Amino acid sequence: MGDRVNKWAPGVHYGPVLTQTDVYLLDADLELHPVLKGEDDSFQLVLNLSTGQMAGYNAAARDHDLPFADVKDQPATFPRADTLIIIAEISPWCTIVRNPGGVTLGDICNSLIADYKDNPVTDGELASLPNRVQDSIRRAAAHNATYNASYYSSPAASGRPTRADWLRDKLYFERMSKMDNYAKARLGYSAPNIFVMALTAW
Repeated sequence: MGDRVNKWAPGVHYGPVLTQTDVYLLDADLELHPVLKGEDDSFQLVLNLSTGQMAGYNAAARDHDLPFADVKDQPATFPRADTLIIIAEISPWCTIVRNPGGVTLGDICNSLIADYKDNPVTDGELASLPNRVQDSIRRAAAHNATYNASYYSSPAASGRPTRADWLRDKLYFERMSKMDNYAKARLGYSAPNIFVMALTAW
């Protein structure tokens, strides 16, 4: 237990932070934090990419949320890395997360929210989809804008669908994993710091 606590403890005292160049040259084996892999029953991450909600729950006590502050400063990988790239099978965007001190769980959640909640879908991106899917995304945008304004006191939406709306009902982070074959097909290459995010409707 002591090794696990030290490995994922916040701070700079548990080994060097690898730059992206270091990661590529060393072909480093970056181990994902158990929370990101969805394997830590004591803290299951609750991250809503539409509302920005960040919290957690204990699988043995689901009746109340756990504060995200409990884990936000823990490193996302071991060894620690200064750059991670996150892609998802159901969206066309890459989220690049950077922190010279080593990417943390908080960095990942904040970067995903900034990418999906705060960025509108461009006209070209929307036009690349079949009309039926475009209509579905517009309906999701209208629903999410109303819900967020009612429950989260969010400012009025711009009227343009966001990247979160593109996801329709799959707004919640589920887990991250390595999928080298998918990364190669999607990006043309794979690397130790590229991870694929799965999303769920919950």
